[in-house]
Amino acid sequence: MPGRSGSALPGPMMSKPDAWIARVEIDNPGVVRYHPDVERELQVAIYDLTDENSFQPDATHFGNVQTGPYDLILRVQGRQLVFDIFDRSGAAIGSLPLPLTPFRKTIKDYFTICESYYEAIRSASPAQIEAIDMGRRGLHNEGSDKLRDLLAGRIEIDHGTSRRLFTLICALHIRA
Repeated sequence: MPGRSGSALPGPMMSKPDAWIARVEIDNPGVVRYHPDVERELQVAIYDLTDENSFQPDATHFGNVQTGPYDLILRVQGRQLVFDIFDRSGAAIGSLPLPLTPFRKTIKDYFTICESYYEAIRSASPAQIEAIDMGRRGLHNEGSDKLRDLLAGRIEIDHGTSRRLFTLICALHIRA
């Protein structure tokens, strides 16, 4: 299995070899097809996420959580981000709705700086591109930290998993 060959994963819960996401899907019926740049970023985020991640639903919140690996569907329902979690046999473990409000400004700013970044790649100097990219990464970290805070006590994830999930959450805010 890629990314899991005998190496210890960081973080306190990583002693569980089955605490990870094997498959992730974005349920965004508002989009028929993403822009090629966005599609590429999503494919990379999904590949990276399923290659190496840590994801452990808390048994107190979800009841009798079966061991992973897990399948995850991310979707927006009303004003909530919903994590639908399944075991590998397809049995539902549970759904976790989170408020979208804490993400709104960060996502808006992230989209704005991403547009600047893609424009800069075409014509700006390497120093300008690097400065914009640093801002982009900072906003990405801010969003992933908010996600970890909102999941605390319900789903335990590491920083890398949180960053990749934040990329997918941003994709749910793209409209056709």
